[in-house]
Amino acid sequence: MTDVTSSKSARRPHHWRRDLVELAALFTAVAVADAVANMIVHGPDGPVLLVASAIALIITAGFHTWWSRRHGHDHTPPVDGPSADGASGAHEGAPAGAEERTDLAADTATALWRMRATVRDAPGSLAALCTVLARRRVDILTLQTHPLATGTVDEFLLRAPAALPARQLTREISLAGGSDIWIERADTHDLVDAPTRVLGLATRTALDAAELPLALRQLLGRCTIHSLPAVSPAGRPTGESAPVEGILESTTMRLRDPNGGTITVERHHLPFTPTEFARAHALVELDARLGPRVPRSRDVLTLPEGRITVRRADQSDVDAATAMHERCSARTLDLRYHGPVGDADRYLDHLLSPRHGRTLKVQTASGRLVALGHLLWDGEETEVALIVEDAWQRRGIGSELLGRLVALAVEAGCASVYAVTQASNTGMVAAMRGLGLPLDYQIEGGTLVVTARLRGTDERQTPATDETPHATTHGTSYGIRPGATYGTR
Repeated sequence: MTDVTSSKSARRPHHWRRDLVELAALFTAVAVADAVANMIVHGPDGPVLLVASAIALIITAGFHTWWSRRHGHDHTPPVDGPSADGASGAHEGAPAGAEERTDLAADTATALWRMRATVRDAPGSLAALCTVLARRRVDILTLQTHPLATGTVDEFLLRAPAALPARQLTREISLAGGSDIWIERADTHDLVDAPTRVLGLATRTALDAAELPLALRQLLGRCTIHSLPAVSPAGRPTGESAPVEGILESTTMRLRDPNGGTITVERHHLPFTPTEFARAHALVELDARLGPRVPRSRDVLTLPEGRITVRRADQSDVDAATAMHERCSARTLDLRYHGPVGDADRYLDHLLSPRHGRTLKVQTASGRLVALGHLLWDGEETEVALIVEDAWQRRGIGSELLGRLVALAVEAGCASVYAVTQASNTGMVAAMRGLGLPLDYQIEGGTLVVTARLRGTDERQTPATDETPHATTHGTSYGIRPGATYGTR
C-alpha cells in the first residue's frame, strides 16, 4: 500500500501558483522577524528580553513534555494501525516490521468467556456494562436476558484479549453496576446460538429416550442430575415424587420423571433462572409425550460360530436378560455384580432403563441374548460394565461391546470411563487395555478400578467449584447404583 500511494503522489501535476504563494509567505516571515529583532536589539532592554524569551521557551517545552507523559499522549500507535516509526523501530539485524508483527500477534490473541451478571431492570444498565466491555476491547458474541422479579440476568458469550484476566473483567463489571457475577472459560461449542442449541437438543431427545439427561446437562451447563425412581430395585416405594409443574429452588430444580420418580438437577455454583427452568421443563414434557423409544439400528458381525447382532437394549429385554443370567455360571455373575448372584436379576430393570445410561445387547441368529454392555451415568463420571454368557466368552464379543460403549461415551461428551471388577478378571482388564487409551489402575480391598481417559481435563471448570471424584465411590455391592446420578465433568 505504501508503494502505491507514493507512485500516485509522484504523478500529481505540479502547480506553479502554489510555489509563488509559498515563496511570498517565506519572504514576509523573514522581513517580520528582521524588524522584530532590530527593534529588540537596539532597545534599552534588548539582551534581557532575548534571555527571558529563551528561558520561557525552555520552561514551556519542559512542561509540555511532563504533561504528555503523565496523560499518555505519547503512547504507541494502536495495533490495528500503521506504526509511526515504520521500520526504524525494528531491532538491528532483524527484518523490518518483525517486532511489530510479534506484538500484533500477542495483542490479537483472544479467549472465549461465558459470563453472567445481574443488573437493575432500568434503562441504561445494560449499556453501562457494554461500555465497560468495549473499553477493554471485549467483543460481545451473544447475549441472552433472563428476567427476574427484581432485575435481569444478562448472559454473555465474550471474546476478550487473552491477556485480560477474568478477575479484572469481573471487577470492572461490578463497578459498572453488575452483581452476582459469574464467569468461566468457554469453547467453540458455545458459539451456537441458544435457539439452535435448544432445537438440536429437542431433536436428540425425540430420537432417543436415553438422551434426556444428556440434553438437560448440555442445556444447563455444568450440573449434576439425579434420577430417583419411584420404586427401588428391590420393589419398595422410595417416596420420591414431584408435582407436574416442577419445583425451582435457587440452585436446585425438581422435575417429574415421565417413567416415574423425580429428576433432580443441582448446580451449586450458579442459581437457575426461571427461563432455564422453563426450558428444562419443556424438554421433560417432550420426553413424556413421546413415550418409551430406542433407536432400532443394528450392526451384524460375523464370527466363526455364526452371525451375531449388536443393537440397543431397553426394559423390554428384561426377560431375555434374566434368561441369560440363568445360563451364566456363578463365577461369571460374581465377576459382573460383585455380590450375591441371586440378587442380580432384581437390578436388570434398573440397568436397562434409558434414564440411567445406554445398554447394548448381543443376539445370535436365533434371537437368543448372549451378552450385555452397560454405559451408566454416575455423577461426575461414567461407568462401563460387561457380561457375556459363558458359552460365548473368549470370542471378542466383550471387546466389541466395550469399544462401542466407549464410542457412545465420546459422543456424549464424557471425559473418561471406568470399570469396576476384580483383579482376577483378566478378560475385562484385557478389554480395557485393548482400547488403546491412557489407563489408570486403582486396587482397594481386592476390587480393581480401571479408568480410561477419553480426553484432556476440561478447562472450563471453575477451580472454586470443582469436585474431585474419589475412587472409593466406585461400585456398590452389586456394581450398580439404585439411584443413578449423571452430570457434567
